[in-house]
Amino acid sequence: MNVELRKTFQFEAAHRLPRLPETHKCWRLHGHSFVVEIAVAGPCDERLGWLVDYAELKEAFRPLWEQLDHRYLNEVPGLENPTSENIARWIWERLKPRLPQLTEVVVAETCTARCVYRG
Repeated sequence: MNVELRKTFQFEAAHRLPRLPETHKCWRLHGHSFVVEIAVAGPCDERLGWLVDYAELKEAFRPLWEQLDHRYLNEVPGLENPTSENIARWIWERLKPRLPQLTEVVVAETCTARCVYRG
């Protein structure tokens, strides 16, 4: 049986988008309550009855959360231009080695605006 699991995380952070014109509102410093959803997929272990323990997903994401939560994202190495797209790719590149079953990273900066990254 093939399955997909999703786990959601939240972090608070400030950022600005320095490559935009100074007249754009996102050029200025502002913050978001970011929501990140990670998805893993693959065959379910018949003996255990699951693909992976949700606790493993939490532990894999924890070091990234610690780098992102209550931070100024522009100061995080690799996120000098912290768009949702770049944040999603940044998470993917650091999470994929720990979670080979990773299939998707979703970063939402508001309840109506999100980026989906699939490597």
